[in-house]
Amino acid sequence: MKKILFVVLLLTSGGGVWLARDKPPVDAVLQSVAARIQKMTPSGGAAPASTQSRGADGGPPVPVVTGLAETKDVPIYLNGLGNVQGFNSVTIRSRIDGQLEKVAFTEGQEVKAGQLLAQIDPRPFQAALDQATARRKQNEALLANAKRDLVRDLALLAEKAGTAQKADTQQALVEQLEATLKSDDAAIEAASVQLGYATIISPISGRTGIRLVDAGNVVRAQDTNGLVVVTQMQPVSVVFTLPEQQLQIIRTESEKGTLQVLAVGRDNSTQLAEGTLSVIDNQIDSSTGTIRLKATFLNDDLKLWPGQFINVRLRVAVRTGATVVPAQVVQQGPSGTFAFIVTPEGTAELRPLQVARIEDGLALIDSGLKPGDRVVLDGQYRLQPGSKVRAGEGGGGGGKGPANAQARAAESGHTKGQP
Repeated sequence: MKKILFVVLLLTSGGGVWLARDKPPVDAVLQSVAARIQKMTPSGGAAPASTQSRGADGGPPVPVVTGLAETKDVPIYLNGLGNVQGFNSVTIRSRIDGQLEKVAFTEGQEVKAGQLLAQIDPRPFQAALDQATARRKQNEALLANAKRDLVRDLALLAEKAGTAQKADTQQALVEQLEATLKSDDAAIEAASVQLGYATIISPISGRTGIRLVDAGNVVRAQDTNGLVVVTQMQPVSVVFTLPEQQLQIIRTESEKGTLQVLAVGRDNSTQLAEGTLSVIDNQIDSSTGTIRLKATFLNDDLKLWPGQFINVRLRVAVRTGATVVPAQVVQQGPSGTFAFIVTPEGTAELRPLQVARIEDGLALIDSGLKPGDRVVLDGQYRLQPGSKVRAGEGGGGGGKGPANAQARAAESGHTKGQP
């Protein structure tokens, strides 16, 4: 501001001299003013460097990190939230009343189907079985005697020494005792079953949970808690939900073959297991607008645990030969998504994009880029269409590589070897 006032004063004083004197002194004054302005203006008459637009024509190039658009086979996943469930799960309960004599498992033990888990005092049930067996023998002896009497009565009737009424009565007694024997057989079977219930075995192979009843307690058939829960964990099931809008593509692709399912940790990056889709539920939940699905995992390493919540990724297709770029390439503007590319001439060009999806740090491009295009990974915020750029190679890792660090150092004017 002081410089401008000084120039104005000089011009004013020059004008006064022109009014007071002849033309030659005016030329001298103008030459003096021009000389003073020349001294106040930087060399070459250029504007101060701070007012230049960096990267514009005549300015220094903008340092950026670049990468290449690539061709890749990209799997298409549908993402949902799932819950791990035992492939089979059984609550072991007593089917009779009695005292628990023995617990034959340890908590968390792997058991096989048919393995002994617990023993209830069998003596009352063994006594009931013995009584039923003895009763049958008694009735069996009565039946044998009744049959012999029937034979005699029939012989007497044939010789007309006996009556038909007596023979018929004896025949009815024989049939009655035969029916009694059948009832005794059923009683023996029932007593045998009750006795069998005193020995509790595992119906499935799996892992036992926490013991719910200790030995010495009296257990009853009406108890709801049971003795222990046995859960089959190899294989294991995962139940998850997806929006109903995705049902059609799931059904279409499942008819072509078995669909792969990935179990991912809650950090959404750690893959826990790989399985297959086994069941699509037969109805949509009208309250949530979702469809339930079940996947099966071998779970050999037991990374999936019943009750665990996980993220589920259902692979429904693979797009072959797709154009992909790192996700940080894609920018959002007023007109939609775009990306900066570096032309062979070393200038920045803005390209509108059609992005199919962004997943796992990669953007799947429908249109706007082709394989081999050099795209800007980092430094876009300082670019304009036509800006000259100084490109450094990036690893596609979101601007954390050495090239990106060099670019940031160059932006601040502190590259290695410079003050």
